[in-house]
Amino acid sequence: MATHSNKVALITGASAGIGAALARELARDGTDLVLAARREDRLRDLAREIETTGRHAIVVGCDVTRDGDLERAVAAAVERFGRLDIAIANAGFGVAGRVEQLGLADYRRQLETNVFGVLRTLYASLPELRKTRGQFVVVGSVAGHVPTPATSAYCMSKFAVRGFAESIHDELAPSGIAVTLVSPGFVDSDIRRVDNQGALHDSAPDPIPAWVRMPTDRAARTIVRAIHRRQREVVVTGHGKALVLVYRHAPWLIRLLLARFGAPKRRAIEPGSSV
Repeated sequence: MATHSNKVALITGASAGIGAALARELARDGTDLVLAARREDRLRDLAREIETTGRHAIVVGCDVTRDGDLERAVAAAVERFGRLDIAIANAGFGVAGRVEQLGLADYRRQLETNVFGVLRTLYASLPELRKTRGQFVVVGSVAGHVPTPATSAYCMSKFAVRGFAESIHDELAPSGIAVTLVSPGFVDSDIRRVDNQGALHDSAPDPIPAWVRMPTDRAARTIVRAIHRRQREVVVTGHGKALVLVYRHAPWLIRLLLARFGAPKRRAIEPGSSV
């Protein structure tokens, strides 16, 4: 039985990875979709795929760093479907590099997408979510629980959205709005193929071995179950759960392992690189 039958969900960063997988899973669950991202060609392909399942999907070109884009996406949802039940702030990327290799512009760029993009999504969707007593979903990361070397910008952004989600959970509860924080570990996605400027390099190899990464469709099923249950947080992947648990109770052990074996490397891809 469909658990989100006839509901409407907005997903930012829906053109690939977790965002696209969530769109497919929610469609199977009976949800109509508003697909928002910068790569409209990919969104159109995804929308056609979703339409074959019997659900409806509309495409909205959207950059979460631009004021007004999210309001336009929410307005499109209301115009086409008459409501908005779920807003998923999924758009994001990762800036890599040691702190002395990065500058203020790198940190600003990281926070503009990963933090202020979440804020823009909330402010745009909040009036409609109040009407439906809906759900706001923040896609954070295990990196928002467990910091690692050479990822300070990314970890900073994910610690920030974790704190934000925790704060607004109880703040919005009296309005009937559920807030779910999603903290994935290593999942198949393009994020490790994106350079520090936010540009995708399709041919760049993923530095994380395939046996460690969770397939996006499996991750999406886990996340949709959490949304259905209106959970406060879900940590996705077994290794992610283990890292969060150990760091919470024995952070010294994680630091010891990092000192001995190092963190999983995500090489900073140079803009214009032909990797």
